[in-house]
Amino acid sequence: MPMLAQQRTGDSLLQEATLQSVIQYAIVHQPLVQQAIIDENITNETIKTKLADWYPQLNFNYSYQNNFQLTRSLFPGNPQPVAIGAYNTSAGQFVASQTLFNRDVLLAAKTKGEVRTQSKQNTVKNKIDVTVSVSKAFYDVLATIEQIKVSQQDIVRLESSLKNAEAQYKAGVTDKTDYKRATISLNNAKAALSTNIAVLKSKKEYLKYVMGYPSGNDLNIVYDSLQMEKEVDMDTLQAPNFNNRIEYQQLLTQRKLMEANVRYEKTSFIPTASLSSAYNLNYLNDKLSKLYNNNYPNSYINLTIGVPIFQGGKRTSKIRSAEWSLKRTDWDIKNLQSSVNSEYSQAQANYKSYLANYIALKENMELAQEVYDVIQLQYKNGIKTYLEVITSESDLRTARINYYNALYTVLASKVDVQKSLGQITY
Repeated sequence: MPMLAQQRTGDSLLQEATLQSVIQYAIVHQPLVQQAIIDENITNETIKTKLADWYPQLNFNYSYQNNFQLTRSLFPGNPQPVAIGAYNTSAGQFVASQTLFNRDVLLAAKTKGEVRTQSKQNTVKNKIDVTVSVSKAFYDVLATIEQIKVSQQDIVRLESSLKNAEAQYKAGVTDKTDYKRATISLNNAKAALSTNIAVLKSKKEYLKYVMGYPSGNDLNIVYDSLQMEKEVDMDTLQAPNFNNRIEYQQLLTQRKLMEANVRYEKTSFIPTASLSSAYNLNYLNDKLSKLYNNNYPNSYINLTIGVPIFQGGKRTSKIRSAEWSLKRTDWDIKNLQSSVNSEYSQAQANYKSYLANYIALKENMELAQEVYDVIQLQYKNGIKTYLEVITSESDLRTARINYYNALYTVLASKVDVQKSLGQITY
């Protein structure tokens, strides 16, 4: 199944809902996909906030303080306490700092690529899941549409048969049994049509839900049955490639992040270092109106080195915990490899089973059509009874419904095989 690249259109509604167009619409409008894209943007901005700590930081602080009661102190040779300071003080401080080494900032710098990749892979996985869900829902709708068409065609045939039976009954050729049987068959066909119309409405609503399509608007489903019949076959000799599966790619990315986390925990023994300097503007005066007349500045530069000495074994335990998490991820990868093989085997088995069923039911439909045509002709010539006509017509209806159900079931199972092979990509 060829997948279209993401392309946002100006229209919020589809003029023609083909399989490809509904998939494309879902990729653009489905809430889960849009949320994943938003998460990508959030991740990118979060990375920027982490990396910003590498750059020099410049801040300004301002303060004003009114000392309505001054501190008093005793000085040698003066028995009376002396007030110290000014009633009004104000300060402005310019502070510049630079991180020289910090393991948190180092981790952000080393893993930014993997973190972005992880976020993008999550978006891709959501797109693949949406594609599978939309495809199956679309095929389910098509199966119901075909059942409606079968019922509509049956009704036309049965109405014609009812007129013939009624005419023969009135002419005295047959009794009223044929007429009543024709009426019963026609009523059953109409009841089946009403049921399928109601079911179709429900299935369309589900399709719109998985597409992210406005529920108050109808979908004009467009499809080519002959083309879909041509798309039934696929190569069943293919083998799954782990590298093509988005889940496998996600685990590889997760493993890289786990390795970075082990290295991060090991750096907890390394000292941190930062450099800062400040220029202070100091204003002192007892009178508020003259507070900013005189400035008594001071400045300094400061180097801070933090040396971790002992933390009760916390750092060693965190390193071991990170290493165990890494080993657990390795087992997740091995488990996924087994899961992919099992998933592909199951999907392929289902596809082959549904394909064989489809081929058999297609032949049954063709045979049922031939039988019906012959019996209908023989009935008109007085060779066959009307009961045989009804039976052949019922067999034909059942064969046609089973055929279309089988067609869209095998197409849906083909989607599962393509997903297991990693062939649905974005």
